[in-house]
Amino acid sequence: MKITDAHAHISNTIYGNVDLYLEQMKEAGIAQGVVVPGGMLDVRKMTDYITGRALPENPVPDNLYVEESCKARPEVLWPMICVDPHDDDALIKLENGFKSGYRGLKLSPMSHQFSFAGRVAAELAACCGEYGFPVYTHVVYSPGASTSRFVTLARQFPRTNFILGHMGFGPADTEGLDAAAALDNFYLETSTGNFLHLTESVRRAGAGKIVFGSEFPLSHPKAELEKILLLKLPDSDREKILGGNIRALLGIK
Repeated sequence: MKITDAHAHISNTIYGNVDLYLEQMKEAGIAQGVVVPGGMLDVRKMTDYITGRALPENPVPDNLYVEESCKARPEVLWPMICVDPHDDDALIKLENGFKSGYRGLKLSPMSHQFSFAGRVAAELAACCGEYGFPVYTHVVYSPGASTSRFVTLARQFPRTNFILGHMGFGPADTEGLDAAAALDNFYLETSTGNFLHLTESVRRAGAGKIVFGSEFPLSHPKAELEKILLLKLPDSDREKILGGNIRALLGIK
């Protein structure tokens, strides 16, 4: 079974660089990784950002670092581009990114403080559907970037696939789970999610709607992988979660 990590942040930092990620992938027995820009927030003090005590130090995503890392390892790493919806040329950046090899869009409402209900968010979601690539995002405790707003965006664009990072907000996001169970185009990514909610999500939404992610460097890929391995699943379901689903969403053969 070829295990694919659906979500890791890499950055030119001592704690989140690509070499460290590859080392941890090897320790975990993971064959491939989907990577997005990290370093916009210093994840070593994540609680400061969540509570508003700190603001992002480097809000401009370093997509070039991700692109160069993936081009150096084309059979191992696959990139998602991060775009700030506040940028005047956000849509152009996304289209150019897809043309140059990116496999999806990563949004970061904590770094860029935007609303899923905004015009540009809708344009970006529509563009992803046209190119056949997914939208991945976390959500925050804010009306504009909540789970319910993200679900509304997914309902608005049924031809686009949407991946809810970390299984939503907090320990057990029932709105996210309800959407994964009800909508064909809505998926849950497992990183930092708790085991009980993960078990319930597989039971209700099915293995075909769950994608394994590590959230490197905040978590170790092997630690996140263990949660999936502990699930009492048929081999076919485990293979979907551990790589089959995300490779299908990104068009990876």
